[in-house]
Amino acid sequence: MSSKSANSSVSLLDELETTLAHGTVARRVETLRRVTDLFLNSVIDYSDAQIGVFDDVFDCLIDTMEASAKVLLAQRLAPEPMAPPKIIRTLAFDDLIEVAAPVLSQSERLDDDALMANARTKSQGHLLAISTRKQLSGAVTDVLVERGNDEVIQSVVGNPGAQFSEQGYTKLVSRAERNDGIAECLGMRPSIPRHHYLKLIAKASASVQARLEAANPNASKDVSLAVKEVTRRARSAPSAMTRETTIAHGLVKSLYEDGRLDEHQVTSFAETGKFDEANASLAALQRSSSELSSGKTILEPSDNPYGASRAIDLQSQLDGLEGFAKSTEDGIGWANGSESAMASMSGAVQRVRTLIVQASNGTLNAGDLKNIAAEVSQLNCSSPINIS
Repeated sequence: MSSKSANSSVSLLDELETTLAHGTVARRVETLRRVTDLFLNSVIDYSDAQIGVFDDVFDCLIDTMEASAKVLLAQRLAPEPMAPPKIIRTLAFDDLIEVAAPVLSQSERLDDDALMANARTKSQGHLLAISTRKQLSGAVTDVLVERGNDEVIQSVVGNPGAQFSEQGYTKLVSRAERNDGIAECLGMRPSIPRHHYLKLIAKASASVQARLEAANPNASKDVSLAVKEVTRRARSAPSAMTRETTIAHGLVKSLYEDGRLDEHQVTSFAETGKFDEANASLAALQRSSSELSSGKTILEPSDNPYGASRAIDLQSQLDGLEGFAKSTEDGIGWANGSESAMASMSGAVQRVRTLIVQASNGTLNAGDLKNIAAEVSQLNCSSPINIS
């Protein structure tokens, strides 16, 4: 340290003692500015012990300092890698986000433990500031993904310096189901593991899939293949079956093993709309019960020629049932139309009856009677039967 700097330090220390003992807020702010200048101008020359002294001084000065002075101090110390560690932590945990944000987003003095503690206890604004750091470990992002709102999640997903654990990716894919912005950012990450990418694409909306393809035309084929692969897995995996399908397969398996499964039973399932049972029955009549219990389904006609043939026969029967159902609907429609016509005719009859009573009371002139006759004639023409 130069002699000039040493003299300045002695003078500042004298001023510091006076300020701490009797100084006004304005004087404390000015002293804080001068201490900060002294530290930053010669930080490269200070030992750890000297930095520790500055740490204690800063801590004393900001104890009763107004918010604007803390904000300025945070902004000046945040980019400095050798900043006093205790004051950096104090600023990072300040409730006022304007004070904490510069330090949380920039300071290299904050380790993962400090960042995780902050993310677990502070506001969403604090989490958002952490999410913008140049580097984030999987341990820190796990907390951000767990506690962060959609804005925090989208920010950390869009941060190329952020790393994610297996657990973190799993939760992100789940969060992406409810937010297209998160889904799109997550799909854009080059480092996303393929199995998580497949799950993301399978659950993403069509608009997100389209934007991912448009953003990276070279990967459009991968998106299409991913959708097909997930669909194939979903159709063939036993775990993908619904509870109703599982019950249906269990019933068919029981019928098969008892020797009570035949073509009549298959037809009965089809006619009553029990297609899970019908599909499983077709497979059971051709395949072994072990294949049936695995939950494997018929994907192509070539997988089961016999089943495909029976399916065609059953389809013919179903077509006949559909025709009958259509005829029934037509009949119901005709009945509804008839009912409407009857209601209209009833109204017309009631109106004619009213007009006749008016015409027969002897109080109307020839013009009135002529008008009544014309209305009766019009009502008669509009009615499906003659009501005159």
